[in-house]
Amino acid sequence: MRLHRLPDVMHRWLPGAVWQGPAAAAPTVYLTFDDGPIPEETPWVLEQLARFDAKALFFCVGDNVERHPDVARQVLAAGQQLGNHTHHHRSGWSTPRADYLQDVARCQQALEALQPGAPRFFRPPYGRITPGLHRTLQPEYQVVMWDLLTCDYDRAYAPERCLREALHYTRPGAVVVFHDSLKASPNLRYVLPRYLEALRERGYQFGAL
Repeated sequence: MRLHRLPDVMHRWLPGAVWQGPAAAAPTVYLTFDDGPIPEETPWVLEQLARFDAKALFFCVGDNVERHPDVARQVLAAGQQLGNHTHHHRSGWSTPRADYLQDVARCQQALEALQPGAPRFFRPPYGRITPGLHRTLQPEYQVVMWDLLTCDYDRAYAPERCLREALHYTRPGAVVVFHDSLKASPNLRYVLPRYLEALRERGYQFGAL
């Protein structure tokens, strides 16, 4: 069973975190991409977004930013946003607190080198964060969770089904998670353009957080 939405109890566990985007006059979804930037996938994602005039927030692994700064700059040049996804994709449930916060800070340093003074967005890898870590990070970062996880990273998930269920669970205001990663590539490259096309046909817009 794939968990496309986290239980509502998580909302109470992480007060102040973003689960849905702001209300809009037209039905709107808020696209996010985790785990990049990488040259194999991120530029292709940017091409798809440009086709549909879609905005997105890319939650970056700091190590990828350091290895591929030109790709991160492409994201910014395309008018998209960068967010913090820790430096080494750490789990907040199993990483010692001091190590986790240091990993977040190191990723932020890599991002600040590219976009000093930009809004600070943070998404915990796997969605795993403790209330204590959340309280520590919340004053400095806007913690962004999600309303819909597409599960595109699951290699056992047939692309056609991934698309069908992503569309089924989409609702106005949804913060939607895709992954610009090699692991997700087979599903991502099938699902993303068809997902954007289907939502455009339904009258959706693609907004920025």
